[in-house]
Amino acid sequence: MTRKANSLQAELRQLLRKFPDSAFMDLLAPDVLGILRGKRVRASDFEKTCTETFWYCGAAEMLDVLGEVAEGLPGWDDGDPDVAARVVAGSLAPVPWSERPMAQALFRMYDSDGTPYFADPRAVLERAIAPLHKMRLRIVMATELEFYLLDAKAESPTARAPIIAGLGRPQPGVNIYHPDDLAQIQPFLDDVYDYCDAQNIPADAVISEYAAGQFEINLKHVDDPVLACDHAVLLKRIIKAAALRHGFVACFMAKPFADDAGNGLHIHMSLVDKNGNNFFSQGKEQLAVAPFSARLRHAVGGLLKTMPEATAIFAQNANSYRRMRPENYAPVDTNWGVNHRAVSIRIPQSDESNLRIEHRVAGADANPYLVAAAVAAGVHYGLKNKCDPGRMIEERETAAVVNRIPNRWHAALDKFARSKVLPEYLGNRYCRYYLINRRAEEKKYHDTINPLDFEWYLRSI
Repeated sequence: MTRKANSLQAELRQLLRKFPDSAFMDLLAPDVLGILRGKRVRASDFEKTCTETFWYCGAAEMLDVLGEVAEGLPGWDDGDPDVAARVVAGSLAPVPWSERPMAQALFRMYDSDGTPYFADPRAVLERAIAPLHKMRLRIVMATELEFYLLDAKAESPTARAPIIAGLGRPQPGVNIYHPDDLAQIQPFLDDVYDYCDAQNIPADAVISEYAAGQFEINLKHVDDPVLACDHAVLLKRIIKAAALRHGFVACFMAKPFADDAGNGLHIHMSLVDKNGNNFFSQGKEQLAVAPFSARLRHAVGGLLKTMPEATAIFAQNANSYRRMRPENYAPVDTNWGVNHRAVSIRIPQSDESNLRIEHRVAGADANPYLVAAAVAAGVHYGLKNKCDPGRMIEERETAAVVNRIPNRWHAALDKFARSKVLPEYLGNRYCRYYLINRRAEEKKYHDTINPLDFEWYLRSI
């Protein structure tokens, strides 16, 4: 038995000592869209599953949002082969919302030669961060996830608006940061934090966001970007489970309501050198305030340079592009600035040890592993090529709207198809298959007749 198998066996025994009645285990892996897919095994198979290789359909990693395989992708005409899979050490946890005691674990997939499976988003991220590791730099990162709570009993998607005490009517307005909005969903939040504690998910602060029924939960920084993305996808699973328990539906769509704020996935990322020092705070200028070190400027320059070709990852489906509108705190231009929420790359207020980049382009619907991979690629590309980010947007300055980020799905996919940088980091094969997957879904969506077609054209055309 390998050292890893021994570790997992000990981890399983520890779990079962706390939860001896666990009857099932959900085995979970993120697909190309960040959707957790997998299978469920019974208690009699726990030890075998955790200590031995098992088999899983390789095509499941490249499914579209409807769970279908597009022509030209694995699983279409190749016999749909299984690939080797193994449980991820450290990922075993209880499922506290299950009516019957249950466990869960993440797993990852491997090719026949033992190398990570090319379509596993965890492997894509590891490949993308490898050049930074060669520079003896570690990524420290965390995610912020925005979401809506919808009324599960409403006939159509309706945000759960806060109630005016004493009147029993919905509170109008956005009322951002209002503590009473949090108090009214406290039982839901209690469950979210209890579930996070049970699964070792480092959930941090929660705020009411810029729309009725919209909230944001932050995660604490960790020095392992893959683990940070594990936290993000598992937090979404927790929020969805807790929401259903309290009569809500958690919505992570990028733009569920046309006139209200969209949901973002913000990536906070810093680099640490071999001595544990913040890499961005060092260099010729050695400042944690503007104009910053050359290192931070070059990293930002790389992110801005690669942003148009990476937009198809940050905004991966049709609804994603409804969020990318001016004056909605959603980025529409390749710009940057300090303490400014209307830019793509924000440098939050911080001291030298905490100097970091906040990447604000991705929607909450995006795959966090791929978003982090594209961000890491942009950072390394900028450092390697000493990219100049240009003039920053000053604090309180109104940024001009130039629309340099593609704001239509087909345009973003065209940019991605011509990408010269991302394939070097994410892999040529993966980028080629990603494009096939997204183009097939874009065509399917475009070819679907929308009710608006009849409302606009039936009478008048």
